[in-house]
Amino acid sequence: MTDREILLKKISTYQFAMLDLQLFLNTHPGDTDTVEKVEKYRAMLKPLVAEYENKYGALTKSEAEGNKWSWVKAPWPWESEEDC
Repeated sequence: MTDREILLKKISTYQFAMLDLQLFLNTHPGDTDTVEKVEKYRAMLKPLVAEYENKYGALTKSEAEGNKWSWVKAPWPWESEEDC
């Protein structure tokens, strides 16, 4: 696995964990331990996303970008370096 793939795997792992816990909170809204876990994973995810975006480009489209179509020209997150 390349460094890029490893970083994407870490990001997707934290995103999945957060989504799963948020779904649990839909039926258990008072579970403070789970809320704390979601916040912990969010804090762990933020620097990983920042690192990925600094090295490889945006993971998601942002409305704040000047040219709303410029994100399309960058390699897609699942494209390998060799494919670009």
